[in-house]
Amino acid sequence: MKPALRQITATPESSFLVRKDVGESMLNNWHYHPEIELLFIKKSSGTWLIGDHIGHFQNGDMVLIGANLPHCFRHEYNHLAKKGSTAGESICIKFVSDIFGCTFLNMPETKALKALLFNCSNGLQLTGKTKHSLPLTFEKMLSASPGKKLIYLLSILEEIAQSKDYVPLSSTGFMQTPGDANQDKIKLVFEYTFNNYHEKITLNEVAALLNMTMQSFCRYFKSKTNKTYIRFLMEVKIGFACRLLVEDEKNVSEVCYECGYNNMSHFNHQFKAITKKTPLEYKKDYLKMQLVD
Repeated sequence: MKPALRQITATPESSFLVRKDVGESMLNNWHYHPEIELLFIKKSSGTWLIGDHIGHFQNGDMVLIGANLPHCFRHEYNHLAKKGSTAGESICIKFVSDIFGCTFLNMPETKALKALLFNCSNGLQLTGKTKHSLPLTFEKMLSASPGKKLIYLLSILEEIAQSKDYVPLSSTGFMQTPGDANQDKIKLVFEYTFNNYHEKITLNEVAALLNMTMQSFCRYFKSKTNKTYIRFLMEVKIGFACRLLVEDEKNVSEVCYECGYNNMSHFNHQFKAITKKTPLEYKKDYLKMQLVD
């Protein structure tokens, strides 16, 4: 199954989309679109797959996704409720890269903005002060007049561009022609890994999904994602481990075994290799951050 193509239809009132999604309306599959996407996760948590990047998202996270970069957001079930206090919320903005016009982006005053729109091709996660200063502007856009929405969009992008409070997500090597045959294969591998990460997955069984030998699969996966499958599987496992840890309901030992590890030492080693912290350090830092927020 190819990543779904989603296109935004312009209206007489607006050339770009500003939308608030609540509960099950946040559901999405592996997809791409020709527009750049700016997404604010107001209230939800789960796992995002952006290109070949796998990570955990939570309340307040923001991401800028370049045109035609395949992605999906797997929200936790309780946030997909139709209504109620647990229902998730997100605000999505989609716009074409030349929305302000080529002449505007070639002005010396917009040099940083032009660079940002280029750098987001592999996905950018917003960080620092910028991440905390923008939510109010997102909210204002929902009820603003068409002209004011455009001004707010420019304001948001300019603040991101000037602050450079962001980190890249997907590797450059992942980008392919949207909808090509390779995307079918990559999606099959991704979905299988998501569904079975807590079990023992061998290279031979994943290779068999694509009717390849183990050696051919390893070369293929590395050429398409710029990382080994073993590294990707490790990122998936640790991504889910991070989610379980911050829910504050499970201890490190329980998380270790639930994510498919049968050895605490091995789990701790891989967790630190991905996050640069031990599981306990990660959990403590998260709780401290919540107190600050």
